[in-house]
Amino acid sequence: MHRKGLLRIGAAIVVIITASIFILFTLSAPCLILKSGDTGGVIRSFPVQEGDEFSVTFVHSVNKSPVTDVYQIVNGDIYVVRTIYYAFGAGVQAEIEEGQRLDYGQDGSMVVSGFNRRMDRLSYIVGTVSDHTLEIGGEKISLRALCGRNTTVRFVSSHSPWFPLRRRSFFPMWFRSK
Repeated sequence: MHRKGLLRIGAAIVVIITASIFILFTLSAPCLILKSGDTGGVIRSFPVQEGDEFSVTFVHSVNKSPVTDVYQIVNGDIYVVRTIYYAFGAGVQAEIEEGQRLDYGQDGSMVVSGFNRRMDRLSYIVGTVSDHTLEIGGEKISLRALCGRNTTVRFVSSHSPWFPLRRRSFFPMWFRSK
């Protein structure tokens, strides 16, 4: 009788663990994950949906003017869709390629669009002189404050089984992380 009881408890534990894993992966959410380029460790995750855009803005090291690279989530991948800059110079696009378009913003910016290029490996080295700013979901985040100077940050589009548990609205106010 004792052996049957242990087998039942063991079977119940296996069922509970299997159900828990299934539930966690069922609750997984698409997200943009920022990872350390050195260790691969997760720095921070952001919820995303198909068609969402995010951008990284920095001051170009040569021409000393702002550059904004805009990306979009397409079929679960990251695509560069446009670049916004304010001055020509070494390191910024000087010619429009086939399928691309140059428009001018009201603020004097130059907007090159029509890239539609998947970014298999998207990384930035966070500036030591000027900051890199991530804008996602209406939030502006200093990558220097988040990651530190001279850190390589890799951007990955993925599903995170833990992400729904980290959403701000999931837990009571006193339990939420910042």
